[in-house]
Amino acid sequence: MVTSPPYPAPPGAAPGGAPRPARWWQRPRVRYGALIALLALSGLVILALVREQTGTQGFLVGLGLAVLPVPLLVAAFRWLDRVEPGPWRNLLFSFAWGACAAALMAIVANSFATRWIATATADPTGADTLGSTVIAPVVEESAKAAAVLLVFLFRRRDFTGILDGVVIAGVTATGFAFTENILYLGTAFGTDRLTGDSGIASVTAATFFVRIVMSPFAHPLFTVLTGIGFGAAALSTDRQRVRRVLPPLGGLLLAMGVHALWNGSSTLGRYGFLVVYAAFMVPVFGLLTWLVVWTRQRELRTVRAELPAYATAGWLDAAEPFALGSMRARRVARQYARRRGGRAAARSVAAYEAYATSLAFLRHRGRLGRAGPDFTVRERELLLELWHRRGAARPALEHAARVTAPRIPVAAAPWAGYGGYGPPPYGGPPYGAYDPNARRF
Repeated sequence: MVTSPPYPAPPGAAPGGAPRPARWWQRPRVRYGALIALLALSGLVILALVREQTGTQGFLVGLGLAVLPVPLLVAAFRWLDRVEPGPWRNLLFSFAWGACAAALMAIVANSFATRWIATATADPTGADTLGSTVIAPVVEESAKAAAVLLVFLFRRRDFTGILDGVVIAGVTATGFAFTENILYLGTAFGTDRLTGDSGIASVTAATFFVRIVMSPFAHPLFTVLTGIGFGAAALSTDRQRVRRVLPPLGGLLLAMGVHALWNGSSTLGRYGFLVVYAAFMVPVFGLLTWLVVWTRQRELRTVRAELPAYATAGWLDAAEPFALGSMRARRVARQYARRRGGRAAARSVAAYEAYATSLAFLRHRGRLGRAGPDFTVRERELLLELWHRRGAARPALEHAARVTAPRIPVAAAPWAGYGGYGPPPYGGPPYGAYDPNARRF
């Protein structure tokens, strides 16, 4: 029985003496504290601005209605991220940035630009149209893209491919749409109070139907294009500077264009919105859905292709690459661990699956020449994380591999079954014939 890793763990202290101490502004606590303070301040300011425009009752009504699609959208993006789930802190940051910082930048910049154009041209109607079709897409998509850029730069280890970009961008846009929906729904409720409208014929009901029922995916759809660009950049090497710059820039410009088309649909006539929605938005949404699902299946194939090398070296059991490359087998393994060892065992198996997936992707990047200089150190860290959790994970994954293994069809024998007179199965006498050497009871 193997009780130690196939090769020794790295020494506890690095040679060459103690590392140089980081400056105070480089310490993680300082940077995290500054980021949290920035988001909290942005949240307070945006809260005051939205409440000022909608009133207290309008704000509460808008909040109650705008929160409805948020759990569904976050769950959908989290489902896409199940192959190699990223840390929750990245998702919390993305949502908070979209709901607070990006929304605040959009409200301030859009209002300032629209007022400046209206004053310069003396055409308030034209300024509103220009603001919604040109200025708003540029400002809003740039503000949301900032969150993707920050995760790409400072959480590079968690940003390894297209799905990571899709998830970060989608959650950021979900937060932005949440705040924007509060503003629109709260304003609609205030309008209904002034006009006395209520029920299905009210402005609030129409706004809810358009923004929450028909198009809850609109903002995530725009920003996901930017996320795909950053995901493509994450697949390039440090030397491929053009590939690291052009895809994010192209994705951002495409997001701005689609956003401008969506906002401009209201100026295309009575049925302009429905035409753009049916002829453009729905097909694009379907295409992007297919792309991310295909990318997820491709990542599972990468797991099945890269992990057998570690099974050969003794780090994994022979059945683990198959189980880790199947979402159904992973789910069965977690359920088995929960039945046998409780929630702690299930969490250990889930962490084992995540580390094994990261290991497979790291090896894949290494084979393609896209791994960084810390490849060996990172590989050793992931292997040791797997080794520490093997006690709970290996039995569960072995069980999952047996349960989910594909059935191999067996052709029926060409002779009759029991009691027939066809040829014997193992060279013995035919079924039903007398055997003088057989033992009698």
